[in-house]
Amino acid sequence: MADATDNPQTSKKPLLTDINTLRERARAHLRDGAVTQGYRGDREKVISLLNEALATEIVCTLRYRYHYYMASGINAKSIAAEFLEHANEEQAHSDLLAKRITQLGGKPNFNPEGLTTRSHAEYVEGDSLVEMIEENLVAERIAIDSYREAVQYIGDDDPTSRRVLEDILAQEEEHAEDLGTMLEDLGRKGEPSEVALKAAKKR
Repeated sequence: MADATDNPQTSKKPLLTDINTLRERARAHLRDGAVTQGYRGDREKVISLLNEALATEIVCTLRYRYHYYMASGINAKSIAAEFLEHANEEQAHSDLLAKRITQLGGKPNFNPEGLTTRSHAEYVEGDSLVEMIEENLVAERIAIDSYREAVQYIGDDDPTSRRVLEDILAQEEEHAEDLGTMLEDLGRKGEPSEVALKAAKKR
């Protein structure tokens, strides 16, 4: 029988740190909390990315809640219910991000001053049901792209933060799909309103 060390696949894997070394490291750096010596990310940069994501989620929560209360018209009841569901899920995303930021030894930035500047998505109210759906879809698409880039940047340096963003990204993609279906049901898929077109030209 061949020895395991003769297997080229096995020999490529990094050796595991012995248990005594792990114990010594854990005791020597107690004040670092969840961040151990094995952490390879740029902690300050990752915290900054997570705080930008946090601001984005807060703005999206506020926008969805506004649309929930302001939705009106023949199709408003079911769409407003979707807005509220999305708002609650965006709030849950905020909690996940804030928790991870504190695990990394950072401070989640909930300061309302400069919130819309830190956020990647905008807070646009919209006057009609169609415009509300469009603005939410634009915001979700922005979040999808920005979170995907953050995931790629973090890579394997911080698997936990990457996983948090990946889970949020997956749900934002679901939101975008839901909103696209709403527009399709209203007969407006692929046909942005005049207000949306004017706003796009200003950006």
